[in-house]
Amino acid sequence: MPQPALLAHDLVRVLGDRRVLDGVSLTAPPGRRVGLIGENGAGKSTLLRVLAGADRPDSGSVSRPPGLGFLPQEPPFEPGSTLAAVLDDALREAREDLARLDRLGEELARLPEDDPGHPALLDAYAALLERARDREAWDADRRAALVLDGLGLGGLGPARTLGSLSGGQRARLALAALLVRRPPALLLDEPTNHLDDGAAAFLEERLRGLPGAVVLAAHDRAFLDAVCTDLIDLDPAVDGPVRYGGGYSSYVREKRAERARWERRYAEEREEAEALRHAAGVTARRVAPDRGPRDHEKMGYGHRAGRVQSQVSRRVRDATRRLAELERTRVAAPPPPLRFAAPHPAVAAPEGPDPLVSLRDVRVPGRLALAALEVSANDRLLVTGGNGAGKSTLLALLAGDLAAEGEVRRRPALKVGLLAQDTVFAARDRTVRDTYAGELGPERAERTPLAGLGLFGAADLDKPVGRLSAGQRRRLALALLMARPPELLLLDEPTNHLSPRLCDELEEALGAGPGAIVVASHDRWLRRRWQGREMRLGPAPARGTGTGTKTGTGTGTRTGR
Repeated sequence: MPQPALLAHDLVRVLGDRRVLDGVSLTAPPGRRVGLIGENGAGKSTLLRVLAGADRPDSGSVSRPPGLGFLPQEPPFEPGSTLAAVLDDALREAREDLARLDRLGEELARLPEDDPGHPALLDAYAALLERARDREAWDADRRAALVLDGLGLGGLGPARTLGSLSGGQRARLALAALLVRRPPALLLDEPTNHLDDGAAAFLEERLRGLPGAVVLAAHDRAFLDAVCTDLIDLDPAVDGPVRYGGGYSSYVREKRAERARWERRYAEEREEAEALRHAAGVTARRVAPDRGPRDHEKMGYGHRAGRVQSQVSRRVRDATRRLAELERTRVAAPPPPLRFAAPHPAVAAPEGPDPLVSLRDVRVPGRLALAALEVSANDRLLVTGGNGAGKSTLLALLAGDLAAEGEVRRRPALKVGLLAQDTVFAARDRTVRDTYAGELGPERAERTPLAGLGLFGAADLDKPVGRLSAGQRRRLALALLMARPPELLLLDEPTNHLSPRLCDELEEALGAGPGAIVVASHDRWLRRRWQGREMRLGPAPARGTGTGTKTGTGTGTRTGR
């Protein structure tokens, strides 16, 4: 029995006064892995919710395979539930299929082959057997253990409550439950946000091996390259959302060419419209016989004047008709793309012989052990490591937000800015514009206008922050940092939730320039292109077992590529 396709036709979804989805159609056949791409707020998460049935479109239709699986960005787990309960629920369908197969097998064994009900019972057994094979039901319990290990959750006890897990662990557990379940189609919203290299590679392999359709939204450019067979760009285009074959690298090339074609067509049509207006208005007055006849023209003047007038009238009518047709069918002006425009993410600290921050024999029990680290005034340091290695802990320590054992020296009056992983704004009813001005003060907000940073379009400035997507909240937090650039900029997973295009532009801005920048990231695309120092952290050792290496348990630092 073939897997059904996921189909959507002419979807429209209006949120507030904004048409988030405007006639979106999509076909995801079995075996295809479709990535959704576009700016933050383009409607990727909204489309996934509509496809999953978690949100209703204002118009349009969706045909989804029964039992479809959906991973939202924030899984709705009950804090009191346990890891064992989540896995039992993920395994329930496979176990039910096997139990029913046993019952049908027993009924078939008892029922004579010449019984009228035998063919129908045999068909039901065959259909259920094929579904169980697709779900690999016989291997479900072993698969559950493999998936937990692959996503870095193998060390968690089955009795652990979900409320005791970190946000990243809960997100990985939700992903694990879907991979264990093996539904006929998968919808995934930012599935790699909390995955280290090993877990991301494990997920890529699992998704490529699924027989059903997969539709996902992701900022992870390396993941899009490795997994997707198609990409759908939800950003504005001449004829609506565009589908591209292949992964992110081929998309970037095609997207540039598509934009160039759109701009060229718009310019050509505008030029033609101006020429037609000229022909319909000016040409008629210039050619029309308004003058009287000359002496040598008097005999044939009336005949020639009528013929000229007829020709002019025909030209005017043709030009007017073509102009009306062009105005009806001409493409819209390409919207100016958002371009990240912060002049410098960080500023130079006053000259001095000492580093900005110096750490010696630092320990945060159970989270971080570090023998030594110095951050100089113009440093570019990339901190990497698996989940739980202490990357966020190190950034919080550098920011002065966390106490630690050992020696921590920081320059007096050092200006530090931290972009944390979780972005929360307390006043959810305040608009983006008012939140920005309220955080900075009116003078600074006027000196560095939010619209000039290239992070928000004009239509989003008056949107309440409670209605922003996760990526848009991240943009607002980044804008607040860029408006008052620090001497030491600390970025914790800065590409999480951001659109791939903004990730590219942000990486360029983090290159050579004033100030010190420390980035903690699992982003493989960013790491490939990083030009500064790199330090890899390993798991923090137990008390009294430090190794004396540069990172306590890691591999030290290296410079450049």
